[in-house]
Amino acid sequence: MRPLAVSLGDPAGIGPEIIVESWARRHDSGLAPFFVTGGPGILEQLAIARGIACPIVRIDDPAEAVRRFDDGLPVLGQDDAPYRPGTPDDAGAALALGSLAEAVRMALLGKASGVVTAPVAKAQLARVGFEFPGQTEFLAAACGLGPDEVVMMLAGPSLRAVPVTVHCALADVPRLIDTKTIAAKARIVASALSRDFGIEAPRIAVCGLNPHAGEGGKFGHEERDIIAPAIDILRSEGIAVTGPHPADALFTPRARQTYDAALAMYHDQALVPLKALDFDEGVNVTLGLPIVRTSPDHGTAFDIAGKGLADPGAMMAALRMASAMAERRALS
Repeated sequence: MRPLAVSLGDPAGIGPEIIVESWARRHDSGLAPFFVTGGPGILEQLAIARGIACPIVRIDDPAEAVRRFDDGLPVLGQDDAPYRPGTPDDAGAALALGSLAEAVRMALLGKASGVVTAPVAKAQLARVGFEFPGQTEFLAAACGLGPDEVVMMLAGPSLRAVPVTVHCALADVPRLIDTKTIAAKARIVASALSRDFGIEAPRIAVCGLNPHAGEGGKFGHEERDIIAPAIDILRSEGIAVTGPHPADALFTPRARQTYDAALAMYHDQALVPLKALDFDEGVNVTLGLPIVRTSPDHGTAFDIAGKGLADPGAMMAALRMASAMAERRALS
């Protein structure tokens, strides 16, 4: 099995910390071999500061990561920056961008089984020339796909949720959702649940946009005019889809037993329940890519960086999920 490539994330955030902590807990957490692209000095300083026995093993080829994984944390590349936790700057953002690009390149070349991305600060990346709304869109472009050809899914032990619209103002959501887009996203989700998660007959529950899913048109017509027609199209294609459901009832324990993923209409409709249920184990998964990509479902947390407070649970969950997805793809 090829190792996973892990991007450093913004070095002023908690990304490097949760990477080092994950390597230190590799055996107890059942983690497969991985390597980090860049930042050897930062990772070394961090391990010393945290009192973690984590030697840095500099490698020239990803294949070395597998046989040397128990010797220390494998790092590919020499690019580095000063380690200043909690103080983001352009040098750190440039390192984060270079690390991300190299991790993706390793996966596209077939030298890594997948990519796990540590958190970045989008505004900071924009200062060094990053022109994408987020890492998901960057991954899509790197793989030759448009932003509408991939889907962001948030996954945890209790819930999988997909927002149809992502990084946009809430006021823009009604004009951004349409029948074609909803159906296209649902198809990508159904395919990925089967291919990457081993679910033979995926069940998808679709949220309404308005309170009470519109209450028969009393609170809005998007459910009747846009969402329901998409559901009808998907059902005609043999996909098990239900809805539109009132979002306030769809995430209860009993309701969650009736579907494998929920399709939400906007960012917070999907992320609020996921983070409430599975914050420390939530994983951001990009569906529809030719490569595997996961990420912890949290941000850079500059306010706690370097203070020994960061929980590596979501990073370890992202590593485990990426390994499982890669294994399923290798067997298909």
